Amino acid sequence: MLCAIAAAAVIAPALVVTHAPATPVRPRLRVKAPPQRVVPKAEVPPVEPVAFVDLPPDEARAFNAGVPFSTAPNPAARPFRFAGSAEDRARALDCLATAVIYEAGDDSVGERAVAQVILNRLRHPAFPKTVCGVVFEGQERTTGCQFTFTCDGALTRWHPSDIAWRRARQVAELALNGAVYRPVGYATHYHTDWVVPYWQSSLDKVAGVGSHLFFRWSGWWGTPPAFNRRWTGGEPVIAKLADRSDAHRMGEALVTADAAMVEALVASDGAVLASSAPVPGEPNSFLLTLPKGVTSDALPALAQRTCGERKACKVMAWTDSAPRTLPLDTPQIAAMAFSYLRDPESGIERQLWNCSVFPRWKPADCMKRQTLRAEPAPVPTPTPIPELGGVRRRSATATPAEP
Repeated sequence: MLCAIAAAAVIAPALVVTHAPATPVRPRLRVKAPPQRVVPKAEVPPVEPVAFVDLPPDEARAFNAGVPFSTAPNPAARPFRFAGSAEDRARALDCLATAVIYEAGDDSVGERAVAQVILNRLRHPAFPKTVCGVVFEGQERTTGCQFTFTCDGALTRWHPSDIAWRRARQVAELALNGAVYRPVGYATHYHTDWVVPYWQSSLDKVAGVGSHLFFRWSGWWGTPPAFNRRWTGGEPVIAKLADRSDAHRMGEALVTADAAMVEALVASDGAVLASSAPVPGEPNSFLLTLPKGVTSDALPALAQRTCGERKACKVMAWTDSAPRTLPLDTPQIAAMAFSYLRDPESGIERQLWNCSVFPRWKPADCMKRQTLRAEPAPVPTPTPIPELGGVRRRSATATPAEP
């Protein structure tokens, strides 16, 4: 018996050494995510570029499976109904359809979930206020855009079939008409289960749809009252969609035409636009006289050209002679033909037209009409009635006695 035990003690370790697996077992990596921070109500939560923890897919799945779902209520989002012009709607529809098919593939359930997240973002103060603005936020970066397909070359590498594209547009159409995908609630973020974004630790996990996990901000910023913003109008033209979207192809042509007009105006003898000096004492304000023949669609680009690289800028323009100093009086404000304001601290970039000078098809583009009040006519002072001796006097306002 003792001999058998001694032999086993020698042979067993030898067998382990000689029959060890060819590939060593890799120790499980520990995820070093930033600590959770609940953003207070007084501070809009930052939207960080997407970055991932360095984990192989199987370990990422194991980590994600260990993250519990939030036990807080997960109410469905309110219906969103697009109320813009036909042109804006066409652009928004194609932006949303592109996002759902490139993010979820030809899967109607996943596409509905992605569409809901995009519309949730539009209503949240931390994100742009147009559909295309939300989808293509950060597209100018090679990495770190909000939706990866907008900056990683996927739009040029793969084109969905005509049938898949029609199905994606149907999902987008329903979402813009008020359809709600209830399971994701007010989620503003999602990722596939084989990656771990760094932002995950600051959000609450609320739903799983297929291989995608959906999250909302912790604290007040993930509750329904935080989603109180509206679509602002003016869906941008996305040049990357010009090869598949008539709305964006036509829009790109109009932008190019407007840019050419701006260049022609700046080069003309009568244009005092891009070279105009700012108002004395107001380095970021410009008062411009518009040249003859300028179109309403060219004015935003004209104003941006005038502002140049200034972060904050205000441009006010008149078809007749512009004022030379600020502040403006009421008649000058009423005669203004166009205004442009850029204020990055407030997140504002807005242009308005005097629609009696430059008719616009969208009421939101129009300035509020300035009503010029006439000075009230002076009230005449009543002439006093002289004293007449021996005669019964009447008050000037007395009612004559009945006969």
